[in-house]
Amino acid sequence: MGGIIRTRLGVLTGAAIIGAAGLPAIGATGASAAAGTLYVNNASGAHCSNAGQGTAAQPFCTVAAAAVKVQPGQTVSIAKGEYPEHVTLTRSGTAEAPITFVGAGGANTYYQDQTRVGDFSRVPHAFTLSGVQHIRFKDMSLSGDHGAVQVNGGSDIAFSGNGLDGGSIPGKPAVRLSGAPSGVTLVHNYGPGRNGLVAVEPGAKDVVISTNYARSSRSPAVTVDGAPGTVVVGNTFSGGCSDALQLTGASTGAVVENNVLSTADADNHLNGLCKDAPTFVGLRVAAEAVQGTKIAYNAYDSQDGSPAYDWKGTSYDDVQAFAAASGQGERDVIGNVEMQGWVGDSGQLKSALIDSADDSAPGVQATDWVGSAVTDDPWVDDTGTGSGRRDRGAVEMVNFGTRYTPTGPVRLLDTRKAVGVGTATAVAPGATVELPVTGVHGVPANGVTAVTLNVTVTEPSDRGFLTVYPHGDGRPTASSLNWTPGLTAANLVTVQVRDGKAAFYNGSGGTVHVVADLFGYFSTEGAGFTPKSPSRILDTRYATGAPKAPLAANQTLDLAVPGLPADVRAVTLNVTVTKPTDRGYLTVYPHGDDRPTASSLNWTAGQTVPNLVTVPVKDGKVSLFSGGGGGTAEVIADLAGYYTASGGDMFHALAPSRVIDTRKPWFASGVGEWQPAAPIGGNQTLHLRAIEHGTAVSMNLTVTNTVAAGFLTAYPNGTARPVVSNLNWVKDQTVPNAAVVATDDAGQVEFFNGSWANVDVIADVNGYYDH
Repeated sequence: MGGIIRTRLGVLTGAAIIGAAGLPAIGATGASAAAGTLYVNNASGAHCSNAGQGTAAQPFCTVAAAAVKVQPGQTVSIAKGEYPEHVTLTRSGTAEAPITFVGAGGANTYYQDQTRVGDFSRVPHAFTLSGVQHIRFKDMSLSGDHGAVQVNGGSDIAFSGNGLDGGSIPGKPAVRLSGAPSGVTLVHNYGPGRNGLVAVEPGAKDVVISTNYARSSRSPAVTVDGAPGTVVVGNTFSGGCSDALQLTGASTGAVVENNVLSTADADNHLNGLCKDAPTFVGLRVAAEAVQGTKIAYNAYDSQDGSPAYDWKGTSYDDVQAFAAASGQGERDVIGNVEMQGWVGDSGQLKSALIDSADDSAPGVQATDWVGSAVTDDPWVDDTGTGSGRRDRGAVEMVNFGTRYTPTGPVRLLDTRKAVGVGTATAVAPGATVELPVTGVHGVPANGVTAVTLNVTVTEPSDRGFLTVYPHGDGRPTASSLNWTPGLTAANLVTVQVRDGKAAFYNGSGGTVHVVADLFGYFSTEGAGFTPKSPSRILDTRYATGAPKAPLAANQTLDLAVPGLPADVRAVTLNVTVTKPTDRGYLTVYPHGDDRPTASSLNWTAGQTVPNLVTVPVKDGKVSLFSGGGGGTAEVIADLAGYYTASGGDMFHALAPSRVIDTRKPWFASGVGEWQPAAPIGGNQTLHLRAIEHGTAVSMNLTVTNTVAAGFLTAYPNGTARPVVSNLNWVKDQTVPNAAVVATDDAGQVEFFNGSWANVDVIADVNGYYDH
């Protein structure tokens, strides 16, 4: 028997958004290729016409109208919406200039605002392809009464990032490959239908099915019949009271690797709907298909009551017995295929799926089904081939609970002085800086899941925003800082680490210099976090924690932090400077240490500026130094929590995800709640389920459309509102600030608008704390 496996066989959300790219205007560039994009948009007000040329100003109303005019090299960009059509495509691209149909809704969003073509209650297929070549389908939801797509012959046809639904008629899979096509590829697709994702019929050759996620309720997820050279790699398939994967007929030379296979989803088993489970198998390989076929590194569900294999008509439910009979599958495992990626791994998860796949298998993809790069689980030994870090199945485990080690502060990036970059050059508009953050300045090279940086932007030539995100991931719809021209702004950023790097994107129409100081990192060793309902421990305006007097220029204030346990290592504070009489900066650092050459926040005269800081504690104290000017400033500090050597919660770093934007309706995919478009009213509270579970949430908060001065307070749901603030603003100011907020047991927080007027609030979650 193989090891215990834990991965979820359910609908996942939160994929990276990939929009359709705008291309130059249509115009011939050669005899065989045409440049440009044809647009389709049937929305009211789009001024569509099928008699036109499919321009952005006057798009086609139907996909079919674009399909009869598209030329090699062109892209058909289909706006978000519903297109209940049956499109027959007879035009082909070329190898150098394929034809591409792309939805504007983004990859794998499926039910969430995606471009939807076809309708299984009205049309037989979304697309029928007849002998076509060099065609691409991306980022759409496709469905039809007889299946989503019918492929009749042809070659070099690729489906990526689509939702593919075959409807309700028995025996009609989402995609059917008939007429002996060759070189068909299905990658990163989602198949929720009853009748399976794809049926590959006799004569098809060199089909690649990789990194798809499909659950069928009454048919095999994939059937391959008489199709030699088929590659089925890195998928998660549930057969739904049926085989998960079948190779029949002369399907010789197949490669079946790195898959997670189940014969039924959990709901069917719980409801007793799979009474014939012993007759199903995870993988069935007929005698005619065994020649040259490779079976390796797959995982099979042991909880569904079905054998893992049927090899040439004999069932096996033991890896060693199967390997002895077939000469295959010695690295396969049989167990419980529940990985529960939304819970994450804090060192207790014992899963044979993680970091154990064959990285050299044909058809492996750079990212998983939801766009995450291959990621090392720091709690698990790397037992796969190559890097050893690739997980089995379509979904990579990227959610790990780790502990904090404060370090520095030390400067990792300064584009003004060529620190961390090759030249002393401002970051160009729309450019991305890739910064190594591990294996430097005492940060381990391996096992680091996230780093904490104080990021400062200075000398911006235009208004804009900075997004700091995991290297190698698609850039998320989130921001880490916002600024106006000439402003110097700082914010604490905790960013998930990929490949030892973090990425910095300049979302501005102008240039900007970026500075990043390392304050700590998360790994399997270090301190755990204890979140607290925020409390004010320093306010120089009212003699809280210090004498009633503003902090003078070049003055240091030693602040005793009350209520800390003996083994405290660091504290997280929201620090605010207000009423400064001159420009300046504040440095928060461990008491008794030499003052570092790094700033925690910067200001100009008259500004109110907040910033979250996590700083080591010495003798129960931290020090605050005011420098850079000749004036005074009032200083406020609110305690959000502390880190201890023993106990405390682990941090689960996530790619930034927007969970609220009151400027527009918003589906918070991470928490599954629909948010209406409505600002927070004056002196009103917004309730938000920020995370599924946990003890505290780490996020970046931004307020905008500020028509009057005010402040925002974030605090645990169900508790009395504390007398603290996370950020402050004046009229017409956009202000960001990092926040670590304790939550109730359901992951809920409250936002209070301390202004008499409405304000819009944006929240981007970058992680959470849990036991």
